[in-house]
Amino acid sequence: MRLYKFVLILGVLFLLPGFVLPTFAQWEPERRLTFDDSTSFTSWNNAWSVAAQGDTVHAVWYDNRDGPMDNQEIYYKRSTDGGLTWGEDVRLTFNDAYSPYPAIAASPQSGVHVIWYDARNTYPKIYYRRSTDGGSTWSTEVQISFRSANSEYPSLAASGNDVHAVWGNNWVNGSSMYYGVIYRGSTNGGTTWGTELRLADSTDRPPYPSVAASGSAVHIAWKDHRDGNDEIYFRRSTDRGMTWMPETRLTNDTAESFIPSVAVSGSTVYVVWHDERTGNADIFFCRSSDGGATWGPNTDLVNDATAAYLPSVAASGSNVHIAWDDGRYLGQIYYKHSSDGGLTWDADTRITSATRGVYNPSISVSGSTVHVLWSDFRDGNPEIYYTRNPTGNGVENEGGARLFVQDAGLKPHPNPFVFFTTILHCESQWFVLYDISGRQVGTYKGDRIGEGLAPGVYFLRAEGGDGKPVRVVKVR
Repeated sequence: MRLYKFVLILGVLFLLPGFVLPTFAQWEPERRLTFDDSTSFTSWNNAWSVAAQGDTVHAVWYDNRDGPMDNQEIYYKRSTDGGLTWGEDVRLTFNDAYSPYPAIAASPQSGVHVIWYDARNTYPKIYYRRSTDGGSTWSTEVQISFRSANSEYPSLAASGNDVHAVWGNNWVNGSSMYYGVIYRGSTNGGTTWGTELRLADSTDRPPYPSVAASGSAVHIAWKDHRDGNDEIYFRRSTDRGMTWMPETRLTNDTAESFIPSVAVSGSTVYVVWHDERTGNADIFFCRSSDGGATWGPNTDLVNDATAAYLPSVAASGSNVHIAWDDGRYLGQIYYKHSSDGGLTWDADTRITSATRGVYNPSISVSGSTVHVLWSDFRDGNPEIYYTRNPTGNGVENEGGARLFVQDAGLKPHPNPFVFFTTILHCESQWFVLYDISGRQVGTYKGDRIGEGLAPGVYFLRAEGGDGKPVRVVKVR
């Protein structure tokens, strides 16, 4: 059997009964991005280590190739052809201190942005660099946190010319350690930054805040220990981070709820985290369809006997994508997709073939492609690995198509679609495409069936290698 895809039929395509569809579209083989004897790590799942914008994919990680373990530096790498090939490693930090946990975001208006925490001072601070030419050159680093305590585990989002940064901040009061969530924003692409705002106080554990933005809306989720166990909290701004609505508690259970990741598409907000309420670490999810004003129930997406940790989420249109590290098969990266805004979900998909541990996946989407980056121990020391699914994100625009089938047992993915959907068929089959009047508009043997046709309704007939029709679709 071989995978083929239908491309850019903007209307309704009726599929022949009897075809078998894959669980989801095709993931490509993993690509190793770092090649040295040092340790190379992606950041925690509250931040993103990969950001895709058009055909350019940006990756960041921290790496100790320049010295001992306590001299981690931030490195950057990019692909300008959608993840097929990658450029050289670029070192972004140059000091003798510990510089870990970078976060990256990209916007076509403001460029590429990177923040990290840096221990060169008495207390670790948050530093920032940006590129306005797609990652070719980088600005001088700028310190953006100034409170007299530790600033750590940052997250970053970009929307238009706005850049939004959040991080954890801790301080000691008597014999107790306290943590807060700090926000700072820029409305001019990172040229200048507003006031540091403390948005939440926790107790004795880092909050690992995660931030997402769409238009003037900014959404932050974090874990909070104020109730005696870790819970997930949320807060939002509707005016580009100038003022903030009251916080909302998203979980309420006696078990621990760890490190959220937040994404937004339009007015729909998604939060994922790993949670131990079932007695085992599972991936949980909740969503808001009104910009974070109200929230649906917590949903267990991965209820398996092995542990599932550290999910990363990305959203595009009605598509939601989640990647996490999972204990199945000695530890692998798994992936899950929803094409209807999180209402229903495809089956879990294993996307790695590691022989040793994998950690901290990070996910991003651009156009039709889904990108995943992670840290991988298969080579004896942690290296950065990457994979992509070039057909994984059903892109939506006017005239979107839906794939209808007569056999209710078939489940097309993605559905609805605009650019393509994928089916399995025999090598010997070829296809004839007809328009709604019954006129033959093309004969195809292989890939990219229907490409270049005008929007409309088309009917497909698959034929065997001997030219004898084997399946014919009929109008409902």
